[in-house]
Amino acid sequence: MKFFILATFIAIASANTGYPAPSYPAPGYAAPAYKAESYPPQPYSFAWDVKDAESKNDYAHSESSDGKVTTGSYRVALPDGRTQIVTYRADAYGYVADVKYEGQAKYPEYKPAASYPAPAYKTPAYPAPAYPAPAYPAPAYKAPAKY
Repeated sequence: MKFFILATFIAIASANTGYPAPSYPAPGYAAPAYKAESYPPQPYSFAWDVKDAESKNDYAHSESSDGKVTTGSYRVALPDGRTQIVTYRADAYGYVADVKYEGQAKYPEYKPAASYPAPAYKTPAYPAPAYPAPAYPAPAYKAPAKY
């Protein structure tokens, strides 16, 4: 019986509903009259840096390219007092980076949190709950039978 019901549902789902396939007209605009420009890689070079003692920001980036090989480096002042310097090279073979660190990591000395005194307010005294015992009997389950 279950097989018959399942087969019926499959037959209904796969039946052709008789609707025609949608057909859409071709777009009403012509192909573009221009050819997309293709430019060869251009050489470039740039560099910038920031050194702000008040906010302790100290970072820089420089990069240059001859159109085929790109080389550069950047440096960042880390929160632990070190400076991270990354020197990289990117070409047709991939990206290779060399990461170095200057300085010694410094962390603040651990100080345990201050202990606070107990609160000055009194614990509220609530009366014990006054509700009647349940009127239904406690459940009694039988142990399952062993095989």
